[in-house]
Amino acid sequence: MNATAPSSAYSGSHAMPRRDAEFLFPLPHIPEAVGLVRRRAHTVLTGWNLPATTIEDAVLVISELVTNAVTHALPPAVLQMSRTTAEEPRALRIEVTDAGPAVPVPRPADGRHPAEHGRGNAIVTALAARHGTRVEPGGITRWADLPAV
Repeated sequence: MNATAPSSAYSGSHAMPRRDAEFLFPLPHIPEAVGLVRRRAHTVLTGWNLPATTIEDAVLVISELVTNAVTHALPPAVLQMSRTTAEEPRALRIEVTDAGPAVPVPRPADGRHPAEHGRGNAIVTALAARHGTRVEPGGITRWADLPAV
């Protein structure tokens, strides 16, 4: 999931309305970070009283974005979650910012990908109301908005 969304409709910041809650979590740049972040995000989202289905979808999106940052990007990286409650439509914004692409890992000579890789962008696309990538000096932010009804 290290490519940007193909449509310009998904690029840019798509600013959220006023944020009523926010959570920042610096990401350790190790594979074990994904499980740690999933558990911490679940706890925070539960505390925000979001519906169980929203929490499940959010944790899956977070897992994909964090995995991408830890696997394909340079440190440092940070997860930011924010939500709106006072304005419609209510939304949960998930952002993972990293320092940009790392040196690509060579693919197997036969060109195949391991079965457990390569589906992250499709998962984010399926679960998010909208998503995109924001490139700024010093880093790349991949974001997704989920309905928080």
